[in-house]
Amino acid sequence: MGILRTNTISGIGSDGPVFQGVAKFDTQGYFVPPSGTTEQRGRGRGLNGGGTTYNTIDYIEIQTLGNATDFGDLTVARWLSGAVSSPIRGIWGGGGNPTRLNIIDYVTIATTSNAIDFGDLTRDTAYTSACSSSTRGIWGGGDPITNVIDYVTIASVGNAQDFGDLLDVNKNLTSCSSPTRGLFAGGQNSPVAVYNVIQYITISTTGNAQDFGDLTLAREGPGGCSNQTRGIFAGGYVPGGGTNIIEFVTIASLGNSQDFGDLTQGKYYMGTTNSPTRGVFMGGNNFSSDLNTIDYITISSTGNSQDFGDTTITRRGSSATSDSHGGLS
Repeated sequence: MGILRTNTISGIGSDGPVFQGVAKFDTQGYFVPPSGTTEQRGRGRGLNGGGTTYNTIDYIEIQTLGNATDFGDLTVARWLSGAVSSPIRGIWGGGGNPTRLNIIDYVTIATTSNAIDFGDLTRDTAYTSACSSSTRGIWGGGDPITNVIDYVTIASVGNAQDFGDLLDVNKNLTSCSSPTRGLFAGGQNSPVAVYNVIQYITISTTGNAQDFGDLTLAREGPGGCSNQTRGIFAGGYVPGGGTNIIEFVTIASLGNSQDFGDLTQGKYYMGTTNSPTRGVFMGGNNFSSDLNTIDYITISSTGNSQDFGDTTITRRGSSATSDSHGGLS
């Protein structure tokens, strides 16, 4: 007979047993429960939608390596929209084809299907960026150049509402989030000036963005992703060329970003998302041609990205999200 030993058992009431301390197994016939909360288990799907002149949505299983698979289609072909999600729904808002659009549409992440109409943003916009918690999706900036921030409640359908303003008018920026904070970084705040500012909002409230710190390099069109503690900003375009640098911040604190490593090549306009452990950068443009490559990093470490696989089509300006990004609890 196996014997289970542990330091303390508490909370046996309606909560069931809670184990504290280190439990050791002295038998070969044991079961090790999976890590993470019940809600987090089984997640890990990343969706990548739109880009260039396409309405295509494809998906990957972030915890494995391999090529993307077709998921379905957006309601309208468009590029440079902003994507948000809960663990259940993936949502795309805005974009250009080339007319600027206010369309919001959504899918159920666990299935494969075409997108359905959700509502409208407060404005017609492309070159916008978006982040989310489990309940609220937020879009900031865009073109025509603006400082507007919109939000929706992800579980319901309907039009977006005003959240507040960015520090300055800005387009072609990137974003990431924890369950508490949304970060916006980089972008372009005039026809010729790129931005190095990182700014933040508290997702559960409404209000204007506040200064967080600076990127190591001013640029537009980078890719952003995060787990619950660390935000990642990668690649981007600078006047006369581009960059392959990856940098990171700790979301709960304020401060300038630090060097993380390099992408496999310099690129911008990627579809970027993540699981709690991996960040993935899909497609984009390497300053001479559009790409179908996918890179990945391990978020908790530092180092250069590695090859993950390929997207179903070659494109730039797609927007990605997942059921397990850093804004989800």
